[in-house]
Amino acid sequence: MSNKKPPLFLNLTEGARATLEFWQSKSFRASYEPPAKGDGHPILVIPGFLTTDFSTVALRKFLYRMGYQTHGWGIGRNLAKMQDLDALSEKVTTLYHENQSKITLLGWSLGGVYARELAKLHPDKIRQVITLASPFRDLLRPTYATKFYHFLKFFDPTPVDEDFLKSLAEPAPVPTTCFYSKKDGVVHWDTCLEKKEDALHKNIEVACSHLGMGNDKEVLERMVHEMLHVQAHKQSV
Repeated sequence: MSNKKPPLFLNLTEGARATLEFWQSKSFRASYEPPAKGDGHPILVIPGFLTTDFSTVALRKFLYRMGYQTHGWGIGRNLAKMQDLDALSEKVTTLYHENQSKITLLGWSLGGVYARELAKLHPDKIRQVITLASPFRDLLRPTYATKFYHFLKFFDPTPVDEDFLKSLAEPAPVPTTCFYSKKDGVVHWDTCLEKKEDALHKNIEVACSHLGMGNDKEVLERMVHEMLHVQAHKQSV
């Protein structure tokens, strides 16, 4: 892969586009009726780099209205600390035992990288993984967020395991849907795709910003469709 970043124009307009996408989807989030109701299983929503659970409030409210039990990650700000995986693993185990139900992992940007790794660690506890603009195929490729990552690593110089970084592109052994956008102004879209699509692993292209993906109307509707598809398959077996 090249080190090409998203076009500068897309990066400079990220905030404005994300704000517009949020407000354009407001009525949809409040009134959309899915073809079937969710079965109430838990969904763990993991926020992106430098964000907190506040960034996923609207998304979680929407999914709750669709019939699911939603949970934030509850760790504070996502500062790309590897030890957060340990805390998330504990949360997955707790949710699984409390609900006696497999969990859907929904990760936005870096949150999706965590979601995939959690599914590899706990495949028996995970129903489905959905990633939103998550650069798991080349996490350290230069992006418009990389400078912040290196700034944080200055204060936490723990070395990053190169073998671990290479393993991020390997798919999780559960149904996985990867949303990506060629209008992404933060990470390059081709880092957010499964290398190979098959019966379990799917890529879906949408047309929205990186910062607005979790609130975009098209993404929300297709996300629900993907969850209902897995739900229907589960009920038929």
